[in-house]
Amino acid sequence: MIRSPIICILGHVDHGKTSLADYIRGSAIAKHEAGGITQMIGASFIPSKIIAEICGEQLKQMKTELKVPGLLFIDTPGHEAFTNLRRRGGSLADLAILVVDITQGFQPQTIEALEILKEYKTPFLIAANKIDLVSGWRDSKELSFLKAMEKQSVKADAELDKLLYQLIGRLHEFKFSAERFDRVNDFSKYVAIVPTSAKTGEGISELLIFLAGLSQRYMEDKLKIEVEGPGKGSILEVKEEKGLGTTIDVVLYDGSIKKGDTIVFGTVDGAEVTKVRAILRERVLPGESSEKFTYVDEAYAAAGVKIFAPNLEKAVSGSPIFVAQDNVEELRMQIKHEISDVLVKTTQAGVILKANTLGSVEAITKLLASANIPVKEAGLGNVIKKNVVDAQSVKYENKYYGVILGFNVKVMDDAEKEARRNGIEVISSNIIYALLDRYQEWVKQEQEKEKEMGFSKLIMPGKVKVLSGYCFRVSKPAVFGVEILGGRIKSDYKLVKGDGEVIGIVKAIQKENESVQEAVASTQVAISMAEPTFGRQVKEGDVYYTMIPKDHIRLLREKYKVFLSDEESKLLEEIAAVLTRAA
Repeated sequence: MIRSPIICILGHVDHGKTSLADYIRGSAIAKHEAGGITQMIGASFIPSKIIAEICGEQLKQMKTELKVPGLLFIDTPGHEAFTNLRRRGGSLADLAILVVDITQGFQPQTIEALEILKEYKTPFLIAANKIDLVSGWRDSKELSFLKAMEKQSVKADAELDKLLYQLIGRLHEFKFSAERFDRVNDFSKYVAIVPTSAKTGEGISELLIFLAGLSQRYMEDKLKIEVEGPGKGSILEVKEEKGLGTTIDVVLYDGSIKKGDTIVFGTVDGAEVTKVRAILRERVLPGESSEKFTYVDEAYAAAGVKIFAPNLEKAVSGSPIFVAQDNVEELRMQIKHEISDVLVKTTQAGVILKANTLGSVEAITKLLASANIPVKEAGLGNVIKKNVVDAQSVKYENKYYGVILGFNVKVMDDAEKEARRNGIEVISSNIIYALLDRYQEWVKQEQEKEKEMGFSKLIMPGKVKVLSGYCFRVSKPAVFGVEILGGRIKSDYKLVKGDGEVIGIVKAIQKENESVQEAVASTQVAISMAEPTFGRQVKEGDVYYTMIPKDHIRLLREKYKVFLSDEESKLLEEIAAVLTRAA
């Protein structure tokens, strides 16, 4: 037997993810008298019978026969729900809808969703949403996009095509070939784009048909299940329910689960075993009781259920849950290994990662690995003082890894104070890819600071000429006026003649009777030097250079050339030639 495909909806904020999901549910609820939507915990099941009623005429035209029992939509749209639908080696979601506002195109979370789908190798459709906002578009009162197109003006048709091809171009940048669904010949090679409106319902018909059609055509083997076999699922959320205590919302993807079953589930420490006391589903449909939940004896895949059982307090969102028979220890070890593969703790230097769910930790760890950023420790929960102490020890090994990355978690007060006191960077975000971008930007800024600090310690190229009539003291120290012909001079710089002879060290610099640390090109200053005597070693009109050590010359040429002006670079080569001849 094949189960219903599990479908997740992703996209940028305000692009219509929730509205689209609500419209699909609303269309099914309207058919409730005919056995419409089945509201599950964390999911909505739309039977094939209802899909056929909504899409009847288009099904005939497309010659599509529905074989799947229906479609199971995860109710919470977004990246977090998707990453929590995890299964070892990939995602539990069989298909995804990536919702893009056709009038706005790609936005940061669109790109993030696309990268996550690519990482998890999850097939997806694009819902090019908000076609009702396309210039000149008229509400056709049709659920079919193709029927709606027949009622549009040439202008609206052309405007829609222009926006679609902008979308196709952006997808191509991410190595995806895409086309409008009715222009695709090979769905295994092209991403189908279905224009939709969550406001008018246009395009919903084709969206449902293609979700069902593609899943039964390309995923039949994946959807095969053992109906009577032990249940397998993933914990979507851990929740406190009034009158029940801690419960877990589970998406069941294989087998069945019933009251009294022994279950094994993941925790931060590994795995726990308990017995199911109750299985619940939501009561939200017309005519049902005002009670929030209804109790069921058994549930079959694919389904969303709430499980009430003892000792669920340590359960982790995104962890596996299995019904055990006589293999409790085997399942416990399997889950323990899976959890330890995600919540890593190593001795290597690497960043500290804290996130709110197992799925988020896994997704971010994969992302960091692809960017060659090692992780020392990946854990769940808020950033605490111990995380800062651990980051501090890493900083001694590698300053760029002594960092804490936090995704959808808080930084506790004592941790924040400790981080400030020890100069530990804590980077937080609720967007996965923004977390990586902010870290990489921080590294870049730190490297620039380090370069600037290193650069400031180097002796710079400088060239001076002794002014006529400006000897203020002959010796011990000699004080005389110079003009900076190029570059700069600083206190403690050695000056040499054009033949390499050392004149002495600049003891102090004065400009307009005030001491200064350095003097730059085109300025006139007085300098004092202990070694020479004016009129002997120093004469009016003499030209001197700053004496630059060989290793400083090499660094200025190779590492810090970007910090030098063209004139300073030329002067550097002039000084290098002087020192080479004198050697």
